[in-house]
Amino acid sequence: MPTISMFYGILVSIFYGDTEQHHTPHIHVRYQGKKASIAIDDGRLLAGDFPPRQLRMVQVWIDIHRDELMADWELAVAGDEPFRIAPLQ
Repeated sequence: MPTISMFYGILVSIFYGDTEQHHTPHIHVRYQGKKASIAIDDGRLLAGDFPPRQLRMVQVWIDIHRDELMADWELAVAGDEPFRIAPLQ
């Protein structure tokens, strides 16, 4: 699972070929032992548990980088390594 971005202690990753679990383009986030899957299209929490403040930061980051995230999703689904994306600043 390649990490595509890191900001404020949050690690953002995309699994290769991970279309079976949620059937929707999504990212995986980790922060202080918490893990979650978040939809790229609207930032909704698909699975897991994540602190509200950090979830909101991830949702803002998704809004800013949605096109890049979708491009990375397509690469990952095809089995290719996704590109890194700039952190939230």
